[in-house]
Amino acid sequence: MTATETEPARVTSDKAQPTTPSDAAEAAAQAAPAGDRRRWFALAIVMTAAFMDLVDVTIVNIAIPSIQREAGASFSQIQWITAGYALAFAAGLITGGRLGDIHGRKKLFLIGIGGFTVASALCGFAANPEMLVASRILQGAMAALMVPQVLSIVHATFPAHERGKVFGLFGAVVGLGAVTGPLLGALLTEWNLFGLEWRPIFLINLPVGIAGLILGSRFITESKAPKALKLDLVGVALVTIGLLMLLYPLTRGRELGWPVWGYVSMAGAFVVLAVLVLFERRKASRDGSPLVELSLFKVKSFAAGIAVQTVFGVALGIFFLVWTLYMQFGLGWSPLKAGLTGIPFSIAVSTAAGLSVQQLVPRFGRRVLQAGALVMALGVLLYIWEANRYGLSIAPWQMALPLVVMGVGMGLIVAPLTDAILSEVPREHSGSASGLINTVQQMGNALGLGLVSVVFFGVVDDRLAEAKERTAAGLAFADGFQNALWWVAAVLGVIFLLMSALPKRPAQHVEGADDSAPATDKEPALAG
Repeated sequence: MTATETEPARVTSDKAQPTTPSDAAEAAAQAAPAGDRRRWFALAIVMTAAFMDLVDVTIVNIAIPSIQREAGASFSQIQWITAGYALAFAAGLITGGRLGDIHGRKKLFLIGIGGFTVASALCGFAANPEMLVASRILQGAMAALMVPQVLSIVHATFPAHERGKVFGLFGAVVGLGAVTGPLLGALLTEWNLFGLEWRPIFLINLPVGIAGLILGSRFITESKAPKALKLDLVGVALVTIGLLMLLYPLTRGRELGWPVWGYVSMAGAFVVLAVLVLFERRKASRDGSPLVELSLFKVKSFAAGIAVQTVFGVALGIFFLVWTLYMQFGLGWSPLKAGLTGIPFSIAVSTAAGLSVQQLVPRFGRRVLQAGALVMALGVLLYIWEANRYGLSIAPWQMALPLVVMGVGMGLIVAPLTDAILSEVPREHSGSASGLINTVQQMGNALGLGLVSVVFFGVVDDRLAEAKERTAAGLAFADGFQNALWWVAAVLGVIFLLMSALPKRPAQHVEGADDSAPATDKEPALAG
Protein backbone atom coordinates (compact mmCIF):
# COMPACT_ATOMS: atom_id res chain seq x y z
CA MET A 1 0.00 0.00 0.00
CA THR A 2 2.50 2.53 0.51
CA ALA A 3 1.85 4.82 2.01
CA THR A 4 1.04 4.01 0.63
CA GLU A 5 -0.57 1.17 0.59
CA THR A 6 -2.19 0.09 3.51
CA GLU A 7 -1.40 3.13 4.01
CA PRO A 8 -2.43 3.97 7.35
CA ALA A 9 -4.92 6.64 8.27
CA ARG A 10 -6.23 9.06 5.85
CA VAL A 11 -8.74 10.98 8.00
CA THR A 12 -10.75 13.54 6.13
CA SER A 13 -9.53 17.04 6.55
CA ASP A 14 -12.43 18.36 8.43
CA LYS A 15 -10.62 21.07 10.21
CA ALA A 16 -12.82 23.32 8.31
CA GLN A 17 -15.71 22.07 10.34
CA PRO A 18 -14.71 22.06 13.98
CA THR A 19 -18.37 21.53 14.72
CA THR A 20 -20.82 19.04 13.23
CA PRO A 21 -22.04 19.52 9.64
CA SER A 22 -24.54 22.29 9.01
CA ASP A 23 -27.74 22.20 11.03
CA ALA A 24 -29.84 22.17 7.90
CA ALA A 25 -27.96 19.26 6.39
CA GLU A 26 -28.10 17.34 9.68
CA ALA A 27 -31.81 17.96 10.00
CA ALA A 28 -32.34 16.81 6.44
CA ALA A 29 -30.35 13.66 7.14
CA GLN A 30 -32.37 12.93 10.27
CA ALA A 31 -35.62 13.47 8.39
CA ALA A 32 -34.67 11.30 5.42
CA PRO A 33 -37.21 8.53 5.04
CA ALA A 34 -35.92 5.04 5.67
CA GLY A 35 -36.74 4.05 2.12
CA ASP A 36 -34.95 6.99 0.53
CA ARG A 37 -32.55 5.32 -1.87
CA ARG A 38 -30.88 8.51 -3.10
CA ARG A 39 -28.59 8.69 -0.09
CA TRP A 40 -27.48 5.11 -0.65
CA PHE A 41 -26.66 5.91 -4.27
CA ALA A 42 -24.70 8.90 -2.98
CA LEU A 43 -22.87 6.61 -0.55
CA ALA A 44 -21.98 4.16 -3.32
CA ILE A 45 -20.61 7.04 -5.40
CA VAL A 46 -18.38 8.55 -2.71
CA MET A 47 -17.21 5.11 -1.61
CA THR A 48 -16.27 4.28 -5.18
CA ALA A 49 -14.27 7.51 -5.36
CA ALA A 50 -12.52 6.67 -2.10
CA PHE A 51 -11.80 3.17 -3.39
CA MET A 52 -10.42 4.62 -6.64
CA ASP A 53 -8.03 6.82 -4.68
CA LEU A 54 -6.94 3.94 -2.44
CA VAL A 55 -6.34 1.60 -5.34
CA ASP A 56 -4.53 4.27 -7.34
CA VAL A 57 -1.99 4.70 -4.56
CA THR A 58 -1.36 0.98 -4.15
CA ILE A 59 -1.60 0.07 -7.81
CA VAL A 60 1.32 2.25 -8.89
CA ASN A 61 4.06 0.68 -6.77
CA ILE A 62 3.75 -2.74 -8.35
CA ALA A 63 4.05 -1.23 -11.84
CA ILE A 64 7.04 0.99 -11.08
CA PRO A 65 9.69 -1.36 -12.55
CA SER A 66 7.64 -1.61 -15.76
CA ILE A 67 7.41 2.20 -15.88
CA GLN A 68 11.14 2.47 -15.36
CA ARG A 69 11.94 0.07 -18.18
CA GLU A 70 9.31 1.11 -20.75
CA ALA A 71 9.33 4.88 -20.15
CA GLY A 72 13.04 5.13 -19.45
CA ALA A 73 12.49 6.89 -16.12
CA SER A 74 15.45 7.43 -13.84
CA PHE A 75 15.26 6.16 -10.29
CA SER A 76 14.82 9.69 -8.94
CA GLN A 77 11.87 10.16 -11.31
CA ILE A 78 10.46 6.85 -10.06
CA GLN A 79 10.64 8.24 -6.52
CA TRP A 80 8.80 11.38 -7.60
CA ILE A 81 6.03 9.39 -9.28
CA THR A 82 5.07 8.24 -5.79
CA ALA A 83 6.41 11.05 -3.60
CA GLY A 84 4.94 13.78 -5.84
CA TYR A 85 1.45 12.36 -5.35
CA ALA A 86 1.89 12.10 -1.57
CA LEU A 87 3.30 15.62 -1.28
CA ALA A 88 0.53 17.23 -3.35
CA PHE A 89 -2.10 15.27 -1.46
CA ALA A 90 -0.69 16.25 1.93
CA ALA A 91 -0.26 19.92 1.05
CA GLY A 92 -3.84 20.25 -0.22
CA LEU A 93 -5.79 18.14 2.28
CA ILE A 94 -6.71 20.80 4.81
CA THR A 95 -7.41 23.43 2.17
CA GLY A 96 -9.51 20.93 0.20
CA GLY A 97 -11.66 20.31 3.26
CA ARG A 98 -12.13 24.02 3.91
CA LEU A 99 -13.02 24.72 0.29
CA GLY A 100 -15.77 22.11 0.55
CA ASP A 101 -17.10 23.67 3.74
CA ILE A 102 -17.12 27.14 2.15
CA HIS A 103 -18.29 26.44 -1.40
CA GLY A 104 -20.14 23.14 -0.98
CA ARG A 105 -18.93 19.58 -0.52
CA LYS A 106 -20.77 18.25 -3.53
CA LYS A 107 -19.27 20.93 -5.76
CA LEU A 108 -15.72 20.27 -4.55
CA PHE A 109 -16.22 16.51 -4.75
CA LEU A 110 -17.28 16.78 -8.39
CA ILE A 111 -14.37 19.10 -9.18
CA GLY A 112 -12.01 16.70 -7.43
CA ILE A 113 -13.24 13.53 -9.11
CA GLY A 114 -13.35 15.26 -12.49
CA GLY A 115 -9.81 16.58 -12.06
CA PHE A 116 -8.62 13.20 -10.78
CA THR A 117 -10.02 11.56 -13.89
CA VAL A 118 -8.33 14.07 -16.20
CA ALA A 119 -5.03 13.65 -14.33
CA SER A 120 -5.36 9.86 -14.65
CA ALA A 121 -5.75 10.25 -18.41
CA LEU A 122 -2.65 12.46 -18.53
CA CYS A 123 -0.73 9.83 -16.55
CA GLY A 124 -1.92 7.06 -18.87
CA PHE A 125 -0.94 8.96 -22.02
CA ALA A 126 2.24 10.53 -20.62
CA ALA A 127 4.78 10.99 -23.41
CA ASN A 128 7.80 10.97 -21.09
CA PRO A 129 8.74 10.54 -17.43
CA GLU A 130 8.62 14.29 -16.77
CA MET A 131 5.00 14.45 -17.93
CA LEU A 132 4.15 11.43 -15.80
CA VAL A 133 5.64 13.04 -12.68
CA ALA A 134 3.75 16.29 -13.33
CA SER A 135 0.51 14.40 -13.94
CA ARG A 136 0.93 12.44 -10.71
CA ILE A 137 1.38 15.68 -8.78
CA LEU A 138 -1.83 16.99 -10.37
CA GLN A 139 -3.54 13.72 -9.48
CA GLY A 140 -2.51 14.13 -5.83
CA ALA A 141 -3.80 17.71 -5.79
CA MET A 142 -7.16 16.62 -7.18
CA ALA A 143 -7.37 13.80 -4.62
CA ALA A 144 -6.87 16.47 -1.95
CA LEU A 145 -10.06 18.15 -3.21
CA MET A 146 -12.03 14.92 -3.54
CA VAL A 147 -11.14 12.80 -0.50
CA PRO A 148 -11.92 15.32 2.30
CA GLN A 149 -15.48 15.64 1.01
CA VAL A 150 -16.24 11.92 1.19
CA LEU A 151 -16.93 11.56 4.90
CA SER A 152 -18.28 15.12 5.15
CA ILE A 153 -20.93 14.14 2.60
CA VAL A 154 -21.71 11.03 4.64
CA HIS A 155 -22.18 13.11 7.78
CA ALA A 156 -24.45 15.53 5.96
CA THR A 157 -26.46 12.77 4.30
CA PHE A 158 -26.97 10.07 6.94
CA PRO A 159 -28.56 10.39 10.38
CA ALA A 160 -26.36 9.51 13.35
CA HIS A 161 -27.96 6.11 13.98
CA GLU A 162 -27.01 4.92 10.48
CA ARG A 163 -23.42 6.13 10.45
CA GLY A 164 -22.03 3.16 12.34
CA LYS A 165 -23.20 0.84 9.57
CA VAL A 166 -21.92 3.25 6.93
CA PHE A 167 -18.48 3.50 8.52
CA GLY A 168 -18.37 -0.27 8.73
CA LEU A 169 -18.75 -0.31 4.96
CA PHE A 170 -15.88 2.17 4.69
CA GLY A 171 -13.70 -0.18 6.73
CA ALA A 172 -14.48 -2.95 4.26
CA VAL A 173 -13.58 -0.64 1.37
CA VAL A 174 -10.22 0.14 2.99
CA GLY A 175 -9.46 -3.55 3.44
CA LEU A 176 -10.57 -4.38 -0.10
CA GLY A 177 -8.49 -1.55 -1.54
CA ALA A 178 -5.42 -2.78 0.31
CA VAL A 179 -5.71 -6.22 -1.27
CA THR A 180 -7.07 -5.19 -4.67
CA GLY A 181 -4.58 -2.46 -5.58
CA PRO A 182 -1.36 -4.48 -5.82
CA LEU A 183 -3.10 -7.46 -7.42
CA LEU A 184 -4.97 -5.33 -9.97
CA GLY A 185 -1.78 -3.44 -10.78
CA ALA A 186 0.06 -6.71 -11.28
CA LEU A 187 -2.63 -8.13 -13.55
CA LEU A 188 -2.96 -5.00 -15.70
CA THR A 189 0.80 -4.75 -16.10
CA GLU A 190 1.22 -8.46 -16.78
CA TRP A 191 -1.57 -8.56 -19.36
CA ASN A 192 -0.07 -5.65 -21.31
CA LEU A 193 -3.51 -4.73 -22.69
CA PHE A 194 -3.38 -3.43 -26.27
CA GLY A 195 0.40 -3.22 -25.93
CA LEU A 196 0.02 -0.33 -23.47
CA GLU A 197 2.36 -1.85 -20.87
CA TRP A 198 1.77 -0.07 -17.50
CA ARG A 199 -0.61 2.62 -18.81
CA PRO A 200 -3.89 0.78 -18.06
CA ILE A 201 -3.24 1.16 -14.31
CA PHE A 202 -4.13 4.83 -14.80
CA LEU A 203 -6.58 4.55 -17.67
CA ILE A 204 -8.82 2.22 -15.67
CA ASN A 205 -9.81 5.30 -13.64
CA LEU A 206 -11.45 6.96 -16.65
CA PRO A 207 -14.76 5.04 -16.84
CA VAL A 208 -15.02 4.97 -13.04
CA GLY A 209 -14.36 8.69 -12.75
CA ILE A 210 -16.76 9.65 -15.54
CA ALA A 211 -19.52 7.52 -14.00
CA GLY A 212 -18.86 9.06 -10.59
CA LEU A 213 -19.03 12.55 -12.04
CA ILE A 214 -22.35 11.94 -13.81
CA LEU A 215 -24.04 10.04 -11.00
CA GLY A 216 -22.63 12.30 -8.29
CA SER A 217 -24.13 15.39 -9.90
CA ARG A 218 -27.52 13.68 -9.73
CA PHE A 219 -27.62 11.86 -6.42
CA ILE A 220 -25.35 13.74 -3.97
CA THR A 221 -27.03 16.45 -1.90
CA GLU A 222 -25.16 19.73 -1.49
CA SER A 223 -24.08 20.84 1.99
CA LYS A 224 -21.87 23.51 3.51
CA ALA A 225 -20.52 24.29 6.99
CA PRO A 226 -22.36 27.11 8.78
CA LYS A 227 -19.10 28.56 10.13
CA ALA A 228 -16.32 27.43 7.83
CA LEU A 229 -12.78 28.50 8.60
CA LYS A 230 -10.97 30.79 6.18
CA LEU A 231 -8.33 29.57 3.76
CA ASP A 232 -4.66 29.82 4.69
CA LEU A 233 -2.97 29.82 1.31
CA VAL A 234 0.22 31.35 2.68
CA GLY A 235 0.48 28.46 5.12
CA VAL A 236 -0.02 25.96 2.29
CA ALA A 237 2.68 27.70 0.24
CA LEU A 238 5.17 27.66 3.12
CA VAL A 239 4.56 23.97 3.85
CA THR A 240 4.93 23.04 0.17
CA ILE A 241 8.07 25.11 -0.35
CA GLY A 242 9.67 23.76 2.82
CA LEU A 243 9.01 20.15 1.88
CA LEU A 244 10.19 20.65 -1.70
CA MET A 245 13.42 22.22 -0.45
CA LEU A 246 13.95 19.10 1.66
CA LEU A 247 12.73 16.39 -0.73
CA TYR A 248 14.14 17.57 -4.07
CA PRO A 249 17.81 17.43 -2.98
CA LEU A 250 17.19 14.05 -1.33
CA THR A 251 15.86 12.49 -4.53
CA ARG A 252 18.16 14.24 -7.00
CA GLY A 253 21.30 14.58 -4.90
CA ARG A 254 22.51 11.04 -5.47
CA GLU A 255 22.40 11.35 -9.28
CA LEU A 256 24.08 14.77 -9.18
CA GLY A 257 26.86 13.75 -6.80
CA TRP A 258 25.39 15.50 -3.73
CA PRO A 259 26.15 19.12 -4.73
CA VAL A 260 26.56 21.88 -2.14
CA TRP A 261 23.30 23.57 -3.14
CA GLY A 262 21.46 20.45 -2.04
CA TYR A 263 22.73 20.74 1.51
CA VAL A 264 21.96 24.47 1.50
CA SER A 265 18.43 23.75 0.29
CA MET A 266 17.82 21.10 2.96
CA ALA A 267 19.07 23.46 5.68
CA GLY A 268 16.92 26.25 4.27
CA ALA A 269 13.86 23.98 4.49
CA PHE A 270 13.99 24.17 8.29
CA VAL A 271 14.19 27.95 8.10
CA VAL A 272 11.05 28.01 5.96
CA LEU A 273 9.25 25.70 8.39
CA ALA A 274 10.28 27.98 11.27
CA VAL A 275 8.76 30.91 9.36
CA LEU A 276 5.61 28.81 8.97
CA VAL A 277 5.33 28.42 12.75
CA LEU A 278 5.67 32.17 13.28
CA PHE A 279 3.12 32.92 10.57
CA GLU A 280 0.63 30.39 11.94
CA ARG A 281 0.86 31.92 15.42
CA ARG A 282 0.12 35.33 14.00
CA LYS A 283 -2.74 34.07 11.86
CA ALA A 284 -4.31 32.22 14.78
CA SER A 285 -4.42 35.40 16.84
CA ARG A 286 -5.64 37.49 13.90
CA ASP A 287 -8.57 35.48 12.47
CA GLY A 288 -8.57 32.09 14.22
CA SER A 289 -8.18 30.05 11.01
CA PRO A 290 -4.54 28.91 10.71
CA LEU A 291 -3.59 25.96 8.55
CA VAL A 292 -2.03 24.35 11.64
CA GLU A 293 -3.62 24.87 15.07
CA LEU A 294 -0.38 25.21 17.06
CA SER A 295 -2.15 25.19 20.42
CA LEU A 296 -2.81 21.49 19.85
CA PHE A 297 0.87 20.76 20.39
CA LYS A 298 0.52 21.85 24.02
CA VAL A 299 -1.31 18.54 24.48
CA LYS A 300 1.51 16.06 25.16
CA SER A 301 -0.27 13.02 23.77
CA PHE A 302 -1.20 14.85 20.56
CA ALA A 303 2.33 16.13 19.97
CA ALA A 304 3.73 12.63 20.53
CA GLY A 305 1.03 11.09 18.35
CA ILE A 306 1.77 13.47 15.49
CA ALA A 307 5.44 12.48 15.78
CA VAL A 308 4.42 8.80 15.70
CA GLN A 309 2.23 9.35 12.64
CA THR A 310 4.95 11.24 10.79
CA VAL A 311 7.72 8.74 11.55
CA PHE A 312 5.41 5.82 10.77
CA GLY A 313 4.75 7.41 7.37
CA VAL A 314 8.52 7.58 6.81
CA ALA A 315 8.89 3.86 7.58
CA LEU A 316 6.08 2.90 5.21
CA GLY A 317 7.36 5.19 2.45
CA ILE A 318 10.74 3.49 2.59
CA PHE A 319 9.51 -0.08 2.87
CA PHE A 320 6.91 -0.32 0.14
CA LEU A 321 9.05 1.23 -2.58
CA VAL A 322 12.23 -0.73 -1.85
CA TRP A 323 10.21 -3.93 -1.42
CA THR A 324 8.82 -3.60 -4.94
CA LEU A 325 12.24 -2.78 -6.42
CA TYR A 326 13.81 -5.71 -4.57
CA MET A 327 11.30 -8.25 -5.85
CA GLN A 328 11.22 -7.12 -9.47
CA PHE A 329 14.71 -5.71 -10.10
CA GLY A 330 16.67 -7.74 -7.56
CA LEU A 331 14.90 -11.12 -7.79
CA GLY A 332 13.66 -10.67 -11.35
CA TRP A 333 10.06 -11.54 -10.47
CA SER A 334 7.13 -10.66 -12.70
CA PRO A 335 4.62 -8.01 -11.50
CA LEU A 336 2.02 -10.74 -10.94
CA LYS A 337 4.35 -12.85 -8.79
CA ALA A 338 5.31 -9.78 -6.76
CA GLY A 339 1.66 -8.72 -6.39
CA LEU A 340 0.54 -12.14 -5.17
CA THR A 341 3.38 -12.21 -2.66
CA GLY A 342 1.91 -9.18 -0.89
CA ILE A 343 -1.55 -10.69 -0.30
CA PRO A 344 -0.69 -12.33 3.08
CA PHE A 345 0.54 -8.95 4.30
CA SER A 346 -2.67 -7.16 3.34
CA ILE A 347 -4.88 -9.83 4.89
CA ALA A 348 -2.84 -9.76 8.12
CA VAL A 349 -3.15 -5.97 8.36
CA SER A 350 -6.92 -6.01 7.87
CA THR A 351 -7.46 -8.86 10.33
CA ALA A 352 -5.25 -7.43 13.06
CA ALA A 353 -6.74 -3.95 12.62
CA GLY A 354 -10.26 -5.24 13.32
CA LEU A 355 -9.11 -7.28 16.30
CA SER A 356 -7.14 -4.35 17.68
CA VAL A 357 -10.02 -1.87 17.70
CA GLN A 358 -12.80 -4.21 18.76
CA GLN A 359 -11.12 -6.32 21.43
CA LEU A 360 -7.51 -5.52 22.31
CA VAL A 361 -7.33 -1.73 22.73
CA PRO A 362 -10.44 -1.49 24.96
CA ARG A 363 -8.79 -4.04 27.27
CA PHE A 364 -5.07 -3.27 27.11
CA GLY A 365 -4.95 0.34 25.86
CA ARG A 366 -1.65 1.86 24.74
CA ARG A 367 0.25 -1.40 25.18
CA VAL A 368 -1.45 -2.75 22.05
CA LEU A 369 0.07 -0.01 19.91
CA GLN A 370 3.49 -0.49 21.50
CA ALA A 371 3.23 -4.23 20.94
CA GLY A 372 2.35 -3.49 17.31
CA ALA A 373 5.57 -1.52 16.84
CA LEU A 374 7.64 -4.34 18.35
CA VAL A 375 5.85 -7.06 16.37
CA MET A 376 6.29 -5.13 13.13
CA ALA A 377 9.99 -4.60 13.94
CA LEU A 378 10.29 -8.35 14.61
CA GLY A 379 8.79 -9.05 11.19
CA VAL A 380 11.29 -6.67 9.58
CA LEU A 381 14.22 -8.37 11.33
CA LEU A 382 12.88 -11.77 10.29
CA TYR A 383 12.67 -10.53 6.70
CA ILE A 384 16.29 -9.36 6.85
CA TRP A 385 17.37 -12.77 8.15
CA GLU A 386 15.49 -14.66 5.44
CA ALA A 387 16.68 -12.36 2.64
CA ASN A 388 20.26 -12.89 3.79
CA ARG A 389 19.91 -16.65 4.25
CA TYR A 390 18.12 -17.52 1.00
CA GLY A 391 19.64 -14.82 -1.19
CA LEU A 392 18.33 -14.60 -4.73
CA SER A 393 16.71 -18.03 -4.48
CA ILE A 394 14.16 -16.89 -1.89
CA ALA A 395 10.59 -17.97 -2.73
CA PRO A 396 7.27 -16.17 -2.12
CA TRP A 397 6.18 -18.75 0.46
CA GLN A 398 9.35 -18.07 2.43
CA MET A 399 8.44 -14.38 2.55
CA ALA A 400 4.97 -15.15 3.88
CA LEU A 401 5.99 -15.50 7.55
CA PRO A 402 7.82 -12.16 7.93
CA LEU A 403 5.12 -10.40 5.90
CA VAL A 404 2.34 -11.81 8.09
CA VAL A 405 4.23 -10.80 11.25
CA MET A 406 4.78 -7.30 9.85
CA GLY A 407 1.13 -7.10 8.79
CA VAL A 408 -0.10 -8.07 12.25
CA GLY A 409 2.12 -5.42 13.83
CA MET A 410 0.97 -2.77 11.41
CA GLY A 411 -2.69 -3.67 11.92
CA LEU A 412 -2.31 -3.28 15.69
CA ILE A 413 -1.10 0.29 15.10
CA VAL A 414 -3.02 1.83 12.22
CA ALA A 415 -6.59 1.29 13.36
CA PRO A 416 -6.45 2.65 16.95
CA LEU A 417 -3.74 5.28 16.44
CA THR A 418 -6.08 8.12 15.45
CA ASP A 419 -8.25 7.63 18.54
CA ALA A 420 -5.14 7.52 20.72
CA ILE A 421 -3.89 10.81 19.29
CA LEU A 422 -7.27 12.53 19.64
CA SER A 423 -8.08 11.22 23.12
CA GLU A 424 -6.91 14.28 25.03
CA VAL A 425 -7.62 16.87 22.33
CA PRO A 426 -10.44 19.32 23.22
CA ARG A 427 -13.55 18.46 21.22
CA GLU A 428 -13.71 21.92 19.67
CA HIS A 429 -10.35 21.21 17.99
CA SER A 430 -11.04 17.61 16.92
CA GLY A 431 -11.65 18.62 13.31
CA SER A 432 -8.35 20.50 13.01
CA ALA A 433 -6.51 17.69 14.77
CA SER A 434 -7.96 15.00 12.48
CA GLY A 435 -6.95 16.85 9.35
CA LEU A 436 -3.46 17.40 10.68
CA ILE A 437 -3.03 13.72 11.57
CA ASN A 438 -3.63 12.63 8.01
CA THR A 439 -1.59 15.46 6.55
CA VAL A 440 1.58 14.65 8.51
CA GLN A 441 1.22 10.95 7.70
CA GLN A 442 1.27 11.77 4.01
CA MET A 443 4.17 14.18 4.50
CA GLY A 444 6.08 11.46 6.35
CA ASN A 445 5.36 9.09 3.49
CA ALA A 446 6.76 11.59 0.99
CA LEU A 447 9.85 12.07 3.15
CA GLY A 448 10.34 8.30 3.39
CA LEU A 449 10.17 8.01 -0.39
CA GLY A 450 12.80 10.74 -0.65
CA LEU A 451 15.06 8.95 1.84
CA VAL A 452 15.06 5.86 -0.40
CA SER A 453 17.91 7.54 -2.29
CA VAL A 454 20.04 7.42 0.84
CA VAL A 455 19.10 4.14 2.53
CA PHE A 456 18.59 2.01 -0.60
CA PHE A 457 20.07 3.44 -3.77
CA GLY A 458 23.24 4.53 -1.99
CA VAL A 459 24.01 0.85 -1.31
CA VAL A 460 22.76 -0.33 -4.71
CA ASP A 461 24.98 2.17 -6.56
CA ASP A 462 28.09 0.96 -4.75
CA ARG A 463 27.31 -2.66 -5.56
CA LEU A 464 26.29 -2.03 -9.18
CA ALA A 465 29.54 -0.21 -9.84
CA GLU A 466 31.25 -3.55 -9.32
CA ALA A 467 28.55 -5.72 -10.93
CA LYS A 468 29.37 -7.34 -14.25
CA GLU A 469 26.72 -10.02 -14.31
CA ARG A 470 22.96 -10.27 -13.74
CA THR A 471 23.53 -12.20 -10.50
CA ALA A 472 25.78 -9.46 -9.14
CA ALA A 473 23.19 -6.82 -10.03
CA GLY A 474 20.51 -8.83 -8.24
CA LEU A 475 22.68 -9.09 -5.16
CA ALA A 476 23.14 -5.32 -5.24
CA PHE A 477 19.39 -4.80 -4.94
CA ALA A 478 19.18 -7.50 -2.26
CA ASP A 479 21.88 -5.75 -0.22
CA GLY A 480 20.13 -2.41 -0.66
CA PHE A 481 16.86 -3.96 0.49
CA GLN A 482 18.40 -5.38 3.65
CA ASN A 483 20.09 -2.08 4.46
CA ALA A 484 16.78 -0.21 4.02
CA LEU A 485 15.05 -2.70 6.31
CA TRP A 486 17.58 -2.02 9.07
CA TRP A 487 16.55 1.64 8.85
CA VAL A 488 12.87 0.68 8.99
CA ALA A 489 13.51 -1.44 12.09
CA ALA A 490 15.31 1.49 13.74
CA VAL A 491 12.41 3.81 12.92
CA LEU A 492 9.96 1.35 14.49
CA GLY A 493 12.10 1.40 17.63
CA VAL A 494 11.75 5.18 17.74
CA ILE A 495 7.98 4.81 17.26
CA PHE A 496 7.84 2.42 20.24
CA LEU A 497 9.54 5.01 22.45
CA LEU A 498 7.32 7.85 21.25
CA MET A 499 4.21 5.81 22.00
CA SER A 500 5.00 5.99 25.72
CA ALA A 501 3.60 9.54 25.64
CA LEU A 502 0.22 8.39 24.30
CA PRO A 503 -2.68 8.00 26.77
CA LYS A 504 -2.69 4.67 28.59
CA ARG A 505 -6.35 4.24 27.70
CA PRO A 506 -7.19 5.92 24.37
CA ALA A 507 -10.77 7.15 24.27
CA GLN A 508 -13.03 5.04 22.08
CA HIS A 509 -15.36 7.56 20.51
CA VAL A 510 -18.60 5.98 19.39
CA GLU A 511 -20.08 7.52 16.28
CA GLY A 512 -23.51 8.87 16.92
CA ALA A 513 -23.30 8.51 20.68
CA ASP A 514 -22.96 12.23 21.08
CA ASP A 515 -24.20 14.23 18.18
CA SER A 516 -22.73 17.35 19.60
CA ALA A 517 -19.29 15.92 19.16
CA PRO A 518 -17.22 16.84 16.13
CA ALA A 519 -17.96 14.82 13.06
CA THR A 520 -14.37 13.73 12.85
CA ASP A 521 -14.22 12.03 16.20
CA LYS A 522 -14.70 8.59 14.79
CA GLU A 523 -14.16 8.74 11.12
CA PRO A 524 -12.65 5.64 9.62
CA ALA A 525 -9.16 5.89 8.32
CA LEU A 526 -9.05 6.05 4.57
CA ALA A 527 -5.75 4.48 3.69
CA GLY A 528 -4.04 5.87 0.84
